[in-house]
Amino acid sequence: MNEPRNTKENTITDNLLFGQQQEQHKILQALQDMYYLLNRNYPLKASLALAGNRYQLVKRQLQALQGMACSEEEIRKRKVKELQPAAMKNQTIFLDGFNILILVETALSGGFVFEGLDGCYRDISSVHGNYRTVANTEEALLIIGTTLQQLQLHKVIWVFDAPVSNSGKLKATCYEIAGKHHFPWEIRLENDPDKYLIDNNGLICSADAGVLNECKSWFNLGALIINNSPGIKLLRLSELNLPYR
Repeated sequence: MNEPRNTKENTITDNLLFGQQQEQHKILQALQDMYYLLNRNYPLKASLALAGNRYQLVKRQLQALQGMACSEEEIRKRKVKELQPAAMKNQTIFLDGFNILILVETALSGGFVFEGLDGCYRDISSVHGNYRTVANTEEALLIIGTTLQQLQLHKVIWVFDAPVSNSGKLKATCYEIAGKHHFPWEIRLENDPDKYLIDNNGLICSADAGVLNECKSWFNLGALIINNSPGIKLLRLSELNLPYR
């Protein structure tokens, strides 16, 4: 039987690292520091190290913090290129496959999801070259497919990392689900998905910072799904009362 994306051990740890008010406050303070440093052209890694050391954040908290942080200029550039749901009708969209799928899997399995300053939701799971389906993979794919179907898109092109193990099996699973539910899906396996997403100059769905900075236009599918899914463990910026939001 497949396990959930978020393991029991991680759930216990993350409840302590992200669920307690004191820890949330530390992350808030570190995020404020990172925002300040990034806006003054400090490198990302140096900013993360400085903020993390100051507030004694551990590895998983640093991973979350890095995903949440960006500069004011990055926020502005990304927002200019972001399309709203009303603009999705009859569009073709390219999905950063593992990026959106693992986010939804994590949320469904009780893992924490983190709201970034750019409005994207991110998780701290990763594939590390090896992907395995989990207990809620098919449920996550169905939620994504149903959400996209409601937007009346013309076509959805999933782009997965070809070098990641089991990506071929996942491709077959996607086509099986698409056939059952009449989703207009095409599945591509690419050696460099980020480059492919950027170079095609199409409408993309990703929360990857590098892709968002370089793409022509994007849609925040993750936020649409998470904001309409009750019971998700969220670390929202509104709950952290950031002064510049």
